[in-house]
Amino acid sequence: MNILGFPRIGEKRELKKALESFWAKKSSEEELLVVAKKMRTLHWEYQKNLLFVTVNDFSLYDNMLDLSYMLGAIPQRFQNLKGLDLYFAMARGNGESVACEMTKWFNTNYHFVVPELSKDLHYKVNAEKIIQEYNEAKALGYIPKISLIGLFTYFELAKIHDNSSKEEAFSQLKKAYLELVKSLTTLDEEIIIEFHEPIFVKGQNPLFSEIKDVYDTIVDFGIKAIVSTYFEASNEATKILVGTKIDGLGLDFIYGENNLTSLKLIADAGKKLYAGVIDGRNIWVANLDSKLQLLDRISIIVPKDLIHISTSCSLLHVPFSKDSEVKMDSEILSWLSFAREKITELELLESLFRNGITESNRKAYEQNQAVNATRKSSNKIHDVKVQHRVSNLKINVRSDTFKERIKIQREKLAYPNLATTTIGSFPQTPELRILRQKYKKGEINTNEYESGIKDYIKECIAFQEQIGLDVLVHGEPERNDMVEYFGEQMKGFVFSQNGWVQSYGSRCVKPPIIYGDTSRPSPMTVRWSSFAQSLSKKIVKGMLTGPVTILNWSFVRDDLPRHEVCKQLALCIADEISDLQDAGIRIIQVDEAAFKEGYPLRQENIKEYENWALECFKISSSVAKSSTQIHTHMCYSEFNDIIKTIEAMDADVISIETARSGNELLKIFKQVGYSNEVGPGVYDIHSPRIPSVDEIYKQIKLLLEVLPQEQLWINPDCGLKTRKWEEVKPSLKNMIEAVKKVRAEIDK
Repeated sequence: MNILGFPRIGEKRELKKALESFWAKKSSEEELLVVAKKMRTLHWEYQKNLLFVTVNDFSLYDNMLDLSYMLGAIPQRFQNLKGLDLYFAMARGNGESVACEMTKWFNTNYHFVVPELSKDLHYKVNAEKIIQEYNEAKALGYIPKISLIGLFTYFELAKIHDNSSKEEAFSQLKKAYLELVKSLTTLDEEIIIEFHEPIFVKGQNPLFSEIKDVYDTIVDFGIKAIVSTYFEASNEATKILVGTKIDGLGLDFIYGENNLTSLKLIADAGKKLYAGVIDGRNIWVANLDSKLQLLDRISIIVPKDLIHISTSCSLLHVPFSKDSEVKMDSEILSWLSFAREKITELELLESLFRNGITESNRKAYEQNQAVNATRKSSNKIHDVKVQHRVSNLKINVRSDTFKERIKIQREKLAYPNLATTTIGSFPQTPELRILRQKYKKGEINTNEYESGIKDYIKECIAFQEQIGLDVLVHGEPERNDMVEYFGEQMKGFVFSQNGWVQSYGSRCVKPPIIYGDTSRPSPMTVRWSSFAQSLSKKIVKGMLTGPVTILNWSFVRDDLPRHEVCKQLALCIADEISDLQDAGIRIIQVDEAAFKEGYPLRQENIKEYENWALECFKISSSVAKSSTQIHTHMCYSEFNDIIKTIEAMDADVISIETARSGNELLKIFKQVGYSNEVGPGVYDIHSPRIPSVDEIYKQIKLLLEVLPQEQLWINPDCGLKTRKWEEVKPSLKNMIEAVKKVRAEIDK
């Protein structure tokens, strides 16, 4: 039995609290490290019945950042720093030093810190983190397995920041990486390392010619190596890996069914198979009968004694435990399985696979059968009206072209060139959180709660008018999360109390759970948007989360195809847009921050996803009048490969995150002749640093080298809910001053 990693944020978000206390200088480095050690010890206790306990899956911020730190792959701008000051500066920025770029870990909602490689990089290996954690686990009597991001995945996800050739950069990195691995060989007589290589699922790569040499060299060091891939199938790499000296391969049979075609190769090579049959990305209780059928199918080809049952990927992507969920409907709760429960499922599945049904496992097996039967037959899941509406859907596009619409919008909305706005949210202050908690606990009544929300909206509108923003937002004080807020008002959703999942650093999200057919019983945002608009003569945007993002940031039912679930969500958002514009809201932003996140990793699977995701966005916006301007927002994405899809979305304005990567992402819009309007982020909101007027001014000038002023909007990278007012106010003031400076130059 094996897991590829365990959630590290903590059952009660202990790591989040310790990190934020340390960053705020309210606690010491020593206190932070004590919390981290206690958490590792607890997590290993839960893994005590597995083949090994996993070490080095724990991180104070991010495993990719950890590896950069251990390799000494430190960008020049941070070279004067040491220890945690250096580590956190790379992730969060420091003074004048911009943080390293962040982007999504494949098609998940987890962000990693992107390594920066160059020929001037002087690698200096330091394995102290791994050594410390290994010795901690061993001292507790466990057999440790080191979890390490593979060389090929690390390299392919890195960015080369000079004119070094890819071959030269890889050669330098390879030398340092192998040195790091070799430095671990003195830890024990037998060192087990599980190398995470999800990059292999993306298909053939010129660097595959290096796989055999790299992994044979590692094994020759004396390492017992497991190479694990996940999220889809990795047949091309598997063909090479079976010919290396590695001990075993980890394959994902949940999201990579085609891995079944590689079983004979594995069996013929006599390699161990770490079979990923327990879903590491979703939260539904396993159907053990279907899992046993899958394992039986595998064991027809691969001998049973070579099969180790595993999770499909790290459990980082699911919540910690169901233990503290006391408010959820008990029937729905019985259908769920979080990280700790998945380990229990592994243990039970292992017993059934090896021994069949016995007196010791019968009760648990029968309980699993009953839970799955109840879920399948429950009347809580199906809504005939929703199903009928989806099957009879006819309108899924806007009735006119962008050229026709933008002429009307420019005339009626009268916003200037280089129009300024924000992405939507303003800081979720401690006072707001307390207000929301008191309301949920019944300590204050509805009038008191709503009065507090209105006061915050008034402050937001007044601040925006004071600094001179062109298009305003209401700040979203009533919203706990951009997906959860909407899910709470729809049928077919349920919410956990403590189902937190790490997004990046200390940032956590609590994904909604879509368990049944979804519908919107009544308007979700109209009241607050209308109130905000009544406070200003300027335009206040209506703020919605798009159907694809709601889908991709939720735990989605697995008894209905994802595209069908998404269509149901699209109709909910369409209804909301219709009500907003009828209430006089003239600009409506439909955020699709996670649109790219849902992309399949293998090229041959992309088109199908694009087709239905695009259709669902267009269903949601199809009700918009010509005069209603539809905005959308996309988070960290490489737009080169999806620019045509973005065009086809036909949003009037798209805002994108570009601050950490200069204007490189924007150039593709110029190259393809993108004609709709664009709001590239001019400063990074994921860092606490305050950008100067001159810094933003230079960024805007760079943007104007790519696109004309008529096509550009000026805004921060993303929403501002995670920032503090003392960071937000000067940053936005500086943004406005920078725009004024540019406009003055243009008007001369």
